[in-house]
Parts: sequence; C-alpha cells; structure tokens
Amino acid sequence: MPHNLPYTDWLTLHGLVTAVAVLVYAATSRAMQQRRNPTAAIAWILFILLIPYLALPVFFTFGSRKLIARRGLAQPKPLAHGSGAWAVDTLLALGQPAPARYSDLNVHADGNASRDALLAMLLTARHSIDVCTFMLGRDRLGDTIIESLSDKARSGVRVRLLIDGLGDLMSGHPDLRRLADAGAAHALFAPPLRSILRGRSNLREHRKLVIVDAGQPAQRLWCGGRNLASEYFDGEGGVAPWRDLTFDLRSELVTQASSIFERDWAFATGQRLASQAPLLLAAQASNIAQVVASGPDQSEDPIYAFLVSAVYHARHRIVLATPYFVPDAALLAAICLAARRGVAVDLLLPARSNHRLSDLARNRALRAIAQAGARVWLAPNMMHGKLAVFDDELALAGSANFDSRSLFLNYELMVAFHHAADAQRFTAWFEAERSGAQLCKPAKPGLLRDLGDGLLLWLTFQL
Repeated sequence: MPHNLPYTDWLTLHGLVTAVAVLVYAATSRAMQQRRNPTAAIAWILFILLIPYLALPVFFTFGSRKLIARRGLAQPKPLAHGSGAWAVDTLLALGQPAPARYSDLNVHADGNASRDALLAMLLTARHSIDVCTFMLGRDRLGDTIIESLSDKARSGVRVRLLIDGLGDLMSGHPDLRRLADAGAAHALFAPPLRSILRGRSNLREHRKLVIVDAGQPAQRLWCGGRNLASEYFDGEGGVAPWRDLTFDLRSELVTQASSIFERDWAFATGQRLASQAPLLLAAQASNIAQVVASGPDQSEDPIYAFLVSAVYHARHRIVLATPYFVPDAALLAAICLAARRGVAVDLLLPARSNHRLSDLARNRALRAIAQAGARVWLAPNMMHGKLAVFDDELALAGSANFDSRSLFLNYELMVAFHHAADAQRFTAWFEAERSGAQLCKPAKPGLLRDLGDGLLLWLTFQL
C-alpha cells in the first residue's frame, strides 16, 4: 500500500482500477467478438478481480482469441452434392471455400515417404515455392530443405518461407542466411517479443503446407501434421521418428491453400494483400475436397464446428487420430452420444506424448468416451498425426489437434475430402497405425484423482 495514501483512499483507488479493468475486459471481448467458454470467461473475471494490476497486462498479452477479421475467401451459395451435401453446405455456411477438384492424391505411409515426396515436389518447381511451417529444424532435414529452397531461388524460382515466431525460437533459430543470399524471402509469424504488445503472442501459426507453382497447371500441395524437422521424418541421434500423417496432391484445390498462404504472408510481413480472384464452384465430380482454415482470422471456429457436426451425422463409424485429446464439453458430448447410439468410435493416441500436461489433462475425456462404448488405442511411440474419418465417406486431415489450443486459438489448416475412395485410403493409414497400438481401458479414479483432473482441465483450458 502506498504510504502517502490513507487506507480508505487506497481502497477507493483499488476499486476504481478493478472496475476499469473489468470494463476494459468486457468492452474488448465484445468489440473483437471474443466468444469464450463460460469457464474461461469466469476465470478471467476472477483473475481481474483478485489481481487487476497483473491480470490486465496478461489479458492484453494472451487474452485475444479473435483478431479483427481480414478479408476472407469468396463465399458462394450452398450446393447439393449427393448424400454428402450436408458436409459441403456446412463448410460453406462456415465461410469456407467451395469444393474443388483434386487429383493424384498421395497419402504418405511414413516419414521416409513423406520426405521423398516433399523433396521431389520441390525439384519440380518452375515458378514459385511457398512454405508455411510451425518449426524448421536446425538439423539434417532442416538443412536439406534450406539447401533445396536455396538452389531453386538461385535458379529464378520465387521462394517464400513462413515460420511461426515461437516455433523458430523452439527449434533453435535455423540458419536462414543461405536462403537470403540465394534471393529467397522469409518471415516470422508473430515473433513473441515483437507481438506481445499487440496481444498476439498466444496465437500461433500451426499450419503446415508447401505449395509449388501456385496458379499454374501443374500446381501441387504438400500438407499435414509434420513440421520440417528430422524427428517428424526419419529421426535423429538414434531416436525413432514420430509417426505422423501428411499427403500431397495436385489440381484446383491447391488454389484454396495458396489463398490462405497469401493472407498469412501479408499478415506476417505487413504487406498489402493483393486482390484475389474469386474461387469458383467445382463442377459435379467425385474427387472434390475443401480447404478448412481455422484461427483468429476467422469469425467462427470452422474446424471445431465441422467436427461436431460430422460426429452427429455419423451413422456407422468414426475414426480419430490425434496426439493431444482434450476436447471441450460439446465435442466430448457429441462423441459420447455417437458411441452410445451404436456408432463404432475408435480413437488413436500416443501412450505418452511430448506434452506431459496434455497426457494428464486427457484422462477425464478418455474415461467418458470409453464408458460410452468407444475404443481408445495407445500407440507405443509418439504419434503426431491428425485425422478424422466418418463412415468411410468423409475424411478430415491436416494440422489441427483435437484440443482447445488447436481448435480455438491456433491458425490451423485441414482438408475435407468428400471422395469415399480417398476417405478409405485415410482409414487404411489409421488401421496401419492402430495395428501396433494397445487397447486402453481407463480405470475409474478415486475422489482426489477426479478432483485433480477437473482442476487440471480448468487450469489448462487456454481461452
């Protein structure tokens, strides 16, 4: 307490500061459409009431969940595409682009296949290469990627590399001087120390995509859950590589991913976003898909909303793979209800992930879905793939984990495949990964363990 203020005056000043802090929180949340889980909103209010002098700076640093909307993709009118029309129409209603054709889908069996596909794709580049990743390893794989990009830049190909600012810090700052010397451009997305005053340090670029020759007839996309580091592909130092899921394809769908990269690049570099041609509706075709982007630049939470909708629409089977499973109450309730009404639900997780806190926080959700009749499978090694397949007709694959950070905070990118034959190819990847996993039967906890799980969920709900 300041010595030059009477006690009553200090209380009045403290009350005024607290009231102003609460008003600033409420006004900012409303103005920026910061819709939060009620538990998270209550936690912020309690934090502000108890320690307003600390809580308000923390809120401005980490509290933003949605940024002022940037110009999005064109939103065409809903279409009917046979029995799966609900999926297309739901994504259109969530502001996502229309279905687009694709061809030559290659689902990578393992890290070696993914690396070979990526490097081969880079070699084919004639006009441009755009790379977006959370991390670029300061290791053998990272050096190989940098060398390949540098060679292409020296040959006249336009090369742009976008790395998340926190991911760059975590990976030890890979040496990008060779890229710059070769004429390639690179940028950091929301570096923590530079974005802290703008309230963006908690909003991370988690999308992983490589786009070659965007807008050209031979344009290609490499996408999925792998960061560009050795541990995701072939391991290093005698450590087994992580199990993960990536894929590549060509044709019109690449244009959708390219539009998202252009927005992220403009945001990271402060450049003006060039006008983009509207994305046209695909003609009737069996092999159609849609890019699904989620994050602070979206007014809604498209990946989350689509997941919940797809779980409710499922009639026969749901397969889910994710390294971190900490769903919110609505998604968890949807999965439990699906299992109770007879849908076969299989969830694949690593027995122990690289985030111990996430492993502890998942226990209550695992018990709930297992009690509802779902099967939980634990892979012996680190499994980092992100996949959801519904009735072997619709597959959702990409960068988003099934936890609150990915579904509500990160910039994420998934692809919804509406072609049943290709959905079944993703199911085959799941079954191959599940073959080495062990069925888990979560035990009923004691009172203290149950209370601890609930407290952990409350503390780790990052909204």
